[in-house]
Amino acid sequence: DAVGILILCLVSVAAALDFKYHHAEQLEQYLKGVHAAYPSLTHLHSIGRSVAGRDLWVLVLGRFPTHHKIGIPEFKYVANMHGDETVGREILLHLIDFLVTSYGRDPVITRLLNNTRIHIMPTMNPDGFEATKVPDCYYTRGRYNMNGEDLNRNFPDAFENNSASIQPETRAVMDWIKNETFVLSANLHGGALVASYTFDNGNPVTGSLKGYSRSPDDDVFIHLAKTYSSNHASMYKGTGCDNRQTFPEGITNGYSWYQLEGGMQDYNYVWGQCFEITLELSCCKYPPADQLEKFWRDNKVALIEYIKQVHLGVKGQVTDKNGNPIPNAIVEAKGRPHVCPYRTNEQGEYFLLLLPGTYVINATVPGFKSMLKTVEIPDNTGNFSALKQDFSFPEVSDQIRSRAASCPKTPLYQELTRASAAAKPTIHILVLMTVMLVIFK
Repeated sequence: DAVGILILCLVSVAAALDFKYHHAEQLEQYLKGVHAAYPSLTHLHSIGRSVAGRDLWVLVLGRFPTHHKIGIPEFKYVANMHGDETVGREILLHLIDFLVTSYGRDPVITRLLNNTRIHIMPTMNPDGFEATKVPDCYYTRGRYNMNGEDLNRNFPDAFENNSASIQPETRAVMDWIKNETFVLSANLHGGALVASYTFDNGNPVTGSLKGYSRSPDDDVFIHLAKTYSSNHASMYKGTGCDNRQTFPEGITNGYSWYQLEGGMQDYNYVWGQCFEITLELSCCKYPPADQLEKFWRDNKVALIEYIKQVHLGVKGQVTDKNGNPIPNAIVEAKGRPHVCPYRTNEQGEYFLLLLPGTYVINATVPGFKSMLKTVEIPDNTGNFSALKQDFSFPEVSDQIRSRAASCPKTPLYQELTRASAAAKPTIHILVLMTVMLVIFK
């Protein structure tokens, strides 16, 4: 009887989600209540602890919430990495509420959860949130973690050596990314109204001299950012938060807006094989609680439509002659190589986000001949499944299938800069030699 009463209490907690700010204990209580009320649909776990020892809670939702299932992509939302930027923290709680209460009733949400594993972290910086004693629309010390570090300047950088000391919260997220096969992600911020996409940092190789740092998948990132902004109540208008700052269609390349070293979205894309964008959801960083309901209404459709994009493109498995999965095989679309090659997971799976069109997919097991397949990719987001294309390597045996391609942890794009710079003196020397020959003649 006591257990039954406890469950009823937890269910009532899960049902009673008000539009207010939830501090650490209330947030934990709510998440535990949701998991108790929907145990087969959710999995609650902590990926680590903050500097002050607070749990970094993640609620996973889906038909198989406790573990990765072959063919089902992994998606994540992360909010409140700047502790004083609070809207994302609360709307993710309302997104959880909407997903669990709609499952089995709304056919679209039901199919979404049956075919997607969704990870939601309402706060990456719980200490910063608790340290923000006086809510403010602008900067407060709560932006940083308990060690005074900006978590969105704390990740390894693809372009330069980031000297920042890796924080416990950052390390927890890096390990989380390493241990899951994340395909698509967004991190939720405040202080502007725009969808910003990779790269945040850059160099001449990626176009920084022209004020835009272009990734190999720039077209996909533009599509992802527009998906969110066009489904948001007002972001797509591009008016920003004042007359000085406008964003056409409500999107921006991160570097074009301002250069940022050690950001989380670049880290996800380069080292995590996960496409991530940054969503700035409110002009006021920490708005009054009575505005939260409107923020939820403004973002509700966009949050769902963005999750659906995890089913863009192509997915499949790479196997050996016996049908065993080959981990660490490189699988990429021809013409868009990543400096850190995109590789299969332990189940031999790959997921590539690509817009509808014709592509040549190149699968390579290090030490063996590449396999090329031409695919016609439709828009399958409405069907909740990317196009399936498997690769089988008949000459690869189980004994030699685990060799990994190299992926350095130092700034990768420095190598490209050096290579392009090294070519210039060679040209100058050739010109000089030609001039000298003419003079001597």
